[in-house]
Amino acid sequence: MIKLDENKLAQLKTGSQHLDEKYGPVGSPSRKEFQAKAEAWYYAELLRDERKRQKLTQQQLGERIGKKREYISSLEQGKTDMQLSTFMLIANALGLKFSLVVG
Repeated sequence: MIKLDENKLAQLKTGSQHLDEKYGPVGSPSRKEFQAKAEAWYYAELLRDERKRQKLTQQQLGERIGKKREYISSLEQGKTDMQLSTFMLIANALGLKFSLVVG
């Protein structure tokens, strides 16, 4: 059985507190920039996972959308920002469908 030290537990920071310290409070320019980069990484991961699930190489995906393999690699590594039009182009090439939910 593990004995927990309540004093140490009380001193632990939450994930939100860590983010506040490193990137500023929610709504600040630096926090918004971090959030945008995190979301871009997440969506690039989704596309990369689907590409791999379909057993496509970066070269093959690039050919489907008229881009070079290096561009696909750069997107998947988060080195290049992905515009919405590029995201949709890749998603369509992978046969993915999205719906917009407003509200």
